[in-house]
Amino acid sequence: MWEHPQDSLVRLKPRPGLTIVSRSRTVLISGLDGFIREGSEQGLYSHETRLLSRAVYKINNREPVPVALSNVESHSWLGYYISVPPGIAPGPADHGSGQVQQITQETLELRLSRFVGDGVHEDIELTNFSQKSTDFEFQVELDADFADIAEVTSQRRQFGTVRRLWRQLAADVWELRFYYHSSRTHRDQGPAGTVHIYRGISVRIERASSPPAFQNGRVSFHVLLDPKKTWRACLNFTPQMEGRPLSFSYPCESFYGTRHEWDARKSLFLSDSTLFSSPDSDALTPVVMKALRQAQSDLSALRLYDLDIDEKTWTLAAGLPIYVALYGRDALTTAWQSGLANVDLMRGALPVLARWQGTELNDWRDEQPGRMLHEMHPGPIHELDMDPFGRYYGSITTSGLYALIVAELWHWTGDKALVRPFVEPALKALDWLNKYGDMDSDGFFEYRTRSEKGVENQGWKDSRDAIVYEDGALVKAPVATCEEQAFAYVAKLHMSELLWWLDRKDEAKRLYHEASELKKRFNEAFWMEDENFFAMGLDPQKRKIKSIGSNAGHCLAAGIVDLSLVSLTAGRLLGDDLFSGWGVRTLSSEHPAYNPYSYHRGSVWPVEHGTFAIGFMRYGLHQHVDLISRAMFEACACFEHHRLPEIFAGHPRDEAHPFPGLYPKANWPQAWSSSTLFSLLQAMLGLYPFAPLHMLLVDPHLPEWLPEITLRNLHVGEGVVSLRFYRTKDGFSHHQILDKRGPIHILLQPSPWSLTAGFGERMKDALTSLLPGK
Repeated sequence: MWEHPQDSLVRLKPRPGLTIVSRSRTVLISGLDGFIREGSEQGLYSHETRLLSRAVYKINNREPVPVALSNVESHSWLGYYISVPPGIAPGPADHGSGQVQQITQETLELRLSRFVGDGVHEDIELTNFSQKSTDFEFQVELDADFADIAEVTSQRRQFGTVRRLWRQLAADVWELRFYYHSSRTHRDQGPAGTVHIYRGISVRIERASSPPAFQNGRVSFHVLLDPKKTWRACLNFTPQMEGRPLSFSYPCESFYGTRHEWDARKSLFLSDSTLFSSPDSDALTPVVMKALRQAQSDLSALRLYDLDIDEKTWTLAAGLPIYVALYGRDALTTAWQSGLANVDLMRGALPVLARWQGTELNDWRDEQPGRMLHEMHPGPIHELDMDPFGRYYGSITTSGLYALIVAELWHWTGDKALVRPFVEPALKALDWLNKYGDMDSDGFFEYRTRSEKGVENQGWKDSRDAIVYEDGALVKAPVATCEEQAFAYVAKLHMSELLWWLDRKDEAKRLYHEASELKKRFNEAFWMEDENFFAMGLDPQKRKIKSIGSNAGHCLAAGIVDLSLVSLTAGRLLGDDLFSGWGVRTLSSEHPAYNPYSYHRGSVWPVEHGTFAIGFMRYGLHQHVDLISRAMFEACACFEHHRLPEIFAGHPRDEAHPFPGLYPKANWPQAWSSSTLFSLLQAMLGLYPFAPLHMLLVDPHLPEWLPEITLRNLHVGEGVVSLRFYRTKDGFSHHQILDKRGPIHILLQPSPWSLTAGFGERMKDALTSLLPGK
């Protein structure tokens, strides 16, 4: 078994047969050769609609040979292809060194440069590197099917009419346009009606060195190239949604610099974010640094620019390539976990979700007044109301998380004016929990869909077979899962504190009392003495669901676990059947329903580990933090770009499994797999902000594999600080203030709930915090 994956040759890539180039709601998915072919999930997508289902480039009816193809950034891509120039006869065999082929000695190069925004700009260049002239047809085969992204790997559900139009717009401008119209008359759990969608794509050809012609799905150019000469053309692919063309303005060869307003917004986010650095080391440090920087870049790459409120107030898609939409709990979880890097995501997610908060009783959408959005999709099947997911509320998680993130934004900023607009939406969400979430008035929060096509499991784990009895049988709703009680508890507790600061004392007392009573009931009802662990949930008859899974880790992070049960819960969470060596499995490997490749029955979700680490930090369980943090960063070392996927398989880390398997449809990047890394680091450094008092608490416990790290430009309220954390040979960790601007105090202090910090340590921390410069 490799003890140091960063030293091995393992570099995993989810969806290994695909290349993905994306920005905002536009995603180009091609094969590894850069071409788009029918019969797969490849395509050019915008707003979850496959606009192009085929894009293949040929020279005299033959595809060129790809030799070097790669993303430059997440939204840009470059491909080099070569071919023997047509008309040049085969040369004699070369028996010298290098196994020389004619194609490398007499070469016609095709270079494709792509830039994705609300559409695609493509530069095409053909260069003759031979010593003879060549004459040929260059062909671009294009087609469109307007499938919903959910249909491309399953049965087609919506059908419409596709029209094609070829025309010349100006002396050197031609256009191939695809139009699509579909309609549906519906009678699903609501008023009947007819819905129409109009979508399309314009392929505009400009600045071509020779004029194009179009016939039978193929745009053709006659090319005559003398030696060392280059033929060029520009293709602009512009999506049209409901008859409206999307704006797109990337010029030719836009690989570097600020060429678009979105580039400027990305640069602003990265420049305002916390900077991470560390001296070179033989430990895991280089992987940590690369993974953190990639995570920041990926969060920016997932930005949904059409939901921007301003340049610093924005939210993001859940993941690429299939979750390019707003998911409520994903946006909130990512925003919370990445607070150490930047609070812009909290500032953006809260107003966007408040805008779509439930206002009516609508069973089709599982909507009730006050309920927070689960997901919102613009794809054809959703716009045609073939399912409720165009705007769907079937999650119990989002409503609790919303109130928690409002409080977290308060902790990071201390800005009453900033958080005040979100207080009422948060209270409405908590009222929804009390009125609609507690279905049988037993003081616990359950879920059950009311929609004919709704999500069955509406807790943290939302796949159909996620919640199972100990014998493997599916649990029917209504179900009260343990983690949802924890989310409700911490949301009410933190909102009570914020309300106290806002001088709404009576409401604060009420929420504090509700949280305290929930905690008491929870520990009595969910604890399993025979397992020394919390039940996964309560079934419709209020029997404990005794399956062992990762759910209880969220209870530690939320603080709902009674102090006497913390060590037992944490230890069981890291038992051999749950902890694979790469991470905590969603379900015990000893369970009858365990499957390492399943979505929620034995797989490993990176997002959970940032949350678990915060829970371990809360109780001073630093060895636990070390263990799961190392596992996650070593998992980073196994993946290209040190980027964690949405999910990976739960295989044990042993001699027979030098790396884990992959879930076939994992998103990569996934927003909350990026944000989890910041929570892991926050836990190792013991950082907790409390901007209302201009204070940052620190309690670093750096592991051997990360002996030093520096954070610069860390914002807490109006203060900005740069801190160096380092571990000495005696195993103790320390911090050094490198720079401090604005009102901020750095206080060395263990968590108040720490099970490992002694009285003397607390006194030392309290005294040293009074020294000059602290």
